Amino acid sequence: MAGIKRLRKLQFGKETTAGTPVPATTIWRGTGTLEDKREPYFPDEDIGYIAPVNRAVFPFTQGQLDLDEVPATFEQLPYILAMGVDGVVTGSADGTGSDKIYTYAFPTTALKTPKTFTIEGGDNEEVEQMAYAFAESFKLSGKAKEPIMMSATLIGANVSVMANFTGSLSLPTVEDILFQKTKLYIDAVSGTIGTTQIPCTLYEFSLDVTTGFQAIYAANGDLAFCKINGGMPDIKLHLVFEHNATSKDQKAAWRSLTPKLIQLKSEGSAVATAGTTYTKKTLKVNVAGMWEKFEKLGENNGNDVLEGDFRVAYDPTAAKYAEIIVVNELASLP
Repeated sequence: MAGIKRLRKLQFGKETTAGTPVPATTIWRGTGTLEDKREPYFPDEDIGYIAPVNRAVFPFTQGQLDLDEVPATFEQLPYILAMGVDGVVTGSADGTGSDKIYTYAFPTTALKTPKTFTIEGGDNEEVEQMAYAFAESFKLSGKAKEPIMMSATLIGANVSVMANFTGSLSLPTVEDILFQKTKLYIDAVSGTIGTTQIPCTLYEFSLDVTTGFQAIYAANGDLAFCKINGGMPDIKLHLVFEHNATSKDQKAAWRSLTPKLIQLKSEGSAVATAGTTYTKKTLKVNVAGMWEKFEKLGENNGNDVLEGDFRVAYDPTAAKYAEIIVVNELASLP
């Protein structure tokens, strides 16, 4: 029987020991296919043959999974953040509320360690497995009248064939995060992030993150990478504003090299029991930094718009860099 696209599946399992494969525990509500990135080495030889002679070796192994853009959800966005920011897979209690708080703070003076996962992928014809998976990069983006979208590039130690998918997994219930439910806040670094709301001005945004995590290859008795090193993340926030007093002020802040605090806050449905801090499922993107560039005036349905690139960086006055907070009702990631 031929492989059927509609029978493709991706399943994730949290690794207890990084790099040691585990059975999957949840189904990813999105799309993507595993790619085996090993490359054969064909040596050049002077052996009296005009024709090339078969001789090759695989000197290393590596796998990759590009998680295609899919609506971000309060329940599954934390998988990407655990693999790409900080290895948090258990939510913190919010008083006596039913909600759980997942906080992913980007590193400032100490390195973070990602949570690694075993990924299962394939269809009805063949199932493959990639262990030691972490996020090399990820993206969040949103625009008017659409869900907020998430995507990521995951790197793993290798891709191997397995007999079957881990069975008996229930399809997880998820809630999409919507752009229209998002609020934009911009504050001075001497103030409090999330204080000054800028209503009816943001048309779209994109948050592009290169995590800084890298696979390290060194002699270790194995073809796969032997560890994951942390490094400096690269975080860029792109905003598209209506051209109004707010965007004019931000352009003036760019010209004066004035740092800012920006928060994007998206709320979903109410949790069963309100907590001390949150009453609804929530996504908060908190960043400090400075405007790097503003484009010339653009246009959206007859309205002038202004596009700006915000360089996320630690600000000593605010003592803030970047964090992403997700609030859902999962005690831990399945």
